[in-house]
Amino acid sequence: MSRAYNFSAGPAALPLEVLQSAQQDLVDYKGCGMSVMEMSHRGKDYDAIHQEAIATFKELCGLGDDWSVCFVQGGASMQFAMIPMNFLGKGQVADYANAGTWSNKAIKEAKKMAAIRGATVNIVADCQKDIPTRQPDVFNWTEGAAYAHICTNETISGAELKVIPEVSAPLIADMSSDILSCERDYNKFSMFYAGAQKNLGPSGMAVVAIRNDFAEKGAEEIPTMLQYRTYTKENSLYNTPPTWGIYIFGETMKWVKKMGKENLFKLNAEKAAKIYDVIDSSDFWTGTALKEYRSNMNVTWRIKNGDEALEKKFIDEAKALGMSSLKGHRSVGGIRASIYNAFPVEGVDALVAFMKDFEKNNG
Repeated sequence: MSRAYNFSAGPAALPLEVLQSAQQDLVDYKGCGMSVMEMSHRGKDYDAIHQEAIATFKELCGLGDDWSVCFVQGGASMQFAMIPMNFLGKGQVADYANAGTWSNKAIKEAKKMAAIRGATVNIVADCQKDIPTRQPDVFNWTEGAAYAHICTNETISGAELKVIPEVSAPLIADMSSDILSCERDYNKFSMFYAGAQKNLGPSGMAVVAIRNDFAEKGAEEIPTMLQYRTYTKENSLYNTPPTWGIYIFGETMKWVKKMGKENLFKLNAEKAAKIYDVIDSSDFWTGTALKEYRSNMNVTWRIKNGDEALEKKFIDEAKALGMSSLKGHRSVGGIRASIYNAFPVEGVDALVAFMKDFEKNNG
């Protein structure tokens, strides 16, 4: 079996151990005679999968019984709309920090709802267009805001928020690309969410952690499936959930637990440092994010300050060597190595060795 080193920003690399376990269980899950994809979501076999997945995630995040974990289809992009739909009412203000592309998408959705409801979206910080890229460090919070929204890691710009800001309003975070990748106090939040396809499992759903009392503050006049209370009260079983995705999510969470969070966090920092060390070793490479905000999940850089022909050559040669999806996002170009929790150290070492050879041959 030959597997590529998948540097994709998402869907991204899953733990090989999880894939192999899923392969074994695909046709006949634990001797029950059917696949997880064929099970009734009301049956005891699936219920055990569902409950264990939630329990393991809550344990890893340090969440108590006052929290619910919801599986919501539509990914993080659906959350951009659901959040203001639930929590931004007439005459209220929602605070948003604009750290980049994904923050801005959330802001656009909030502004649509604000226009309908007669509410306001306040941009408390804006560094979306800053070069080098970074995360905000000064926030102009609104007293009495309905909620505050941040994005902890911008995958396109490669900038990560290293310190969670203090704010009196209920704090909501898009953690799609760095959830469970570093030490973090999740109890500082009222809600956090992540598209599953980067650090949690396959694409097709978002994992939403929300305080039960905060969920109850959501609007009741909106459609049932767009209310968070529907998911918290019914344990994400109001309708048929994405059962296979939840199964892989649960297996991935067991893998994180087996790895040990502290070991995983240390490994993530070490993987990123190996690439950044090469980037900083000469002016052949240029990192695109300020050093103090460099992401451990998405490493972004240019060659010779944006020599596109040379960057294309780099990407093509890397692909020929089994290193896939190193092209930067289409909106910014350049090169991006996404090295989420499941990305193997061996893949980073292969990339680093190739970078050194490429510079030697093209410098």
